Amino acid sequence: MRIHALPIQLINQIAAGEVVERPSSVVKELIENCFDAGASQITIEIEQGGARLIKIRDDGCGIDKEDLPLALSRHATSKIASLQDLEQVASMGFRGEALPSISSVARLTLISRTANAECAWSVTADGSEQNFDPQPDPHPQGTTIDVRDLFYNTPARRKFLKAEKTEFAHIETLIKRMTLSRFDIGFTLFHNQKEIFNLKPAISPSAQEQRIGSICGPSFIENSVKIEFSASGLHLTGWVGLPTFSRSQQDMQFFYVNGRLIKDKLVSHAVKQAFQDVLFHGRHPVFVLYLTLDPTLVDVNAHPAKLEVRFREGRLVHDFLFSALYRSLADIRPENRIDHITVTDNLALDSAHETDPRAHFKSIGAYTPRPPQQNLLPLTIAEAISGYTSLYSSDLPLQKPENTVSEHSDSHPLGYAVAHLHATFIVAETPKGIILVDTHAAHERITYERLKQQYQEGGIPSQPLLLPIKITVSSSEADLAESEDSFFSSLGFELTRSGPETIILRSTPALLGNIDKEKLIRDVLADISVNGISQRIQEQRNQVLATMACHGSVRAHRRLTLEEMNALLRDMEKTERIGQCNHGRPTWIELSLQDLDKFFMRGQ
Repeated sequence: MRIHALPIQLINQIAAGEVVERPSSVVKELIENCFDAGASQITIEIEQGGARLIKIRDDGCGIDKEDLPLALSRHATSKIASLQDLEQVASMGFRGEALPSISSVARLTLISRTANAECAWSVTADGSEQNFDPQPDPHPQGTTIDVRDLFYNTPARRKFLKAEKTEFAHIETLIKRMTLSRFDIGFTLFHNQKEIFNLKPAISPSAQEQRIGSICGPSFIENSVKIEFSASGLHLTGWVGLPTFSRSQQDMQFFYVNGRLIKDKLVSHAVKQAFQDVLFHGRHPVFVLYLTLDPTLVDVNAHPAKLEVRFREGRLVHDFLFSALYRSLADIRPENRIDHITVTDNLALDSAHETDPRAHFKSIGAYTPRPPQQNLLPLTIAEAISGYTSLYSSDLPLQKPENTVSEHSDSHPLGYAVAHLHATFIVAETPKGIILVDTHAAHERITYERLKQQYQEGGIPSQPLLLPIKITVSSSEADLAESEDSFFSSLGFELTRSGPETIILRSTPALLGNIDKEKLIRDVLADISVNGISQRIQEQRNQVLATMACHGSVRAHRRLTLEEMNALLRDMEKTERIGQCNHGRPTWIELSLQDLDKFFMRGQ
């Protein structure tokens, strides 16, 4: 069979297979064009889940009459003009494929007017890029794109569309996500002539929080940490939900790079690592985060749908995100939980290949000073209780907690203990209400954080193996193990290469004990190959420390004295990530005076 050139319309229909997956894909491409046009108000009209009509109007700069045919032609755009522009894309669109691809599988009408034009001009397209005949139209400044009968000429694609309700749910979810990327723009959404929502431009911080609350629920802002971090040319802002405010699905995770909504496995890995020992099993964090960096450091031309990006310094970005989120969670102290927290800091990442971001925390003061105690491992319950008793200052009027609350409320946000219920829960009184503490869970987190700090400060002792382990790997994995020698050495492993596809494990961290060392090394190499970094060794180490902390903590039904309970409260106020135990369970809750009044209908 002879080779022949494909018709233009068929070429555009093939391209549409990558760009136009479903009606929500059309909405995404058109709204991104509205962003690039400088719109301040965007109106979206949907009928029958987008299968019958998708109509989007903006008040942006508009398109000149002479450029309308080009706007509907393949690889024609005003966003870039050279390879240098492509390497530093700052606009949402740049490929010049969306409109011709959409017009090849739907009936598309484009109406646009610039500020100095006498009238608007309308043009229709069918993907053939021919027979354009602009007609005058009484349209205000801006652009309207009318997309009707999606996939009318490709029935096989139309059969893949889901029910109207399902397709519109995808559209609504997408638009909500995009509204969080541009607070300066108003959005109005209609479905079958019914208004779904109308969001005004949100300029002030309170208005922005109100918009986020309308998308993520009003309780999100109340249960979130507002963060702002900068380091090495990277800037991260946004809101991160508290570990207790988690979800069973990953449906409330919004991440933007230079204003672009993305889904990236490197970002997901960094977030997962930051939440690894504060989130309950099977739960997922909630966040709205904005990463800003030099456009030359991120490649947005990784996929036609532009939902994926590639970072030039992937490990630097991963370490930065991990450090910022880990620090924001570590800085949540009781005084911040009771009064909403805002975390702002400058992280100093010295190298894009930092193997343990926790090393930064010592230099920037993330760990608060603690009294010297429990220097030897393993920790015993008797030592902990004795330490709490010695920590407590006997000159405080313990038997009159009502006085101590008013005198020391500023320095002790968890108040002072008044009872130990069922030898399991501490009841503490504060000026604002009462605090309930799960004794074992709180002591477990305190012990765990101290063990991690002691282990980190004391270095990582290595234990030589009586019989070295020979591991057969691929040549690329052997090369990776050899190039990452300093990484393995810093974590207590001694790996040497003995052949093209062979590595020898000679020593391991003493704390890991009897684990499957060969499987661990293989998993670590796989992680580094895929993600550029691995936390498996730290996870294994932390699992051992968590087990030690659990067995070395105060057990339920162990009656504590008033002095011991108050000493535990003081330690809680100085401990990172104290809101959850190592397994993600909450360690304490607050009941305000207003809550107590409601229980008894006081003031009603």
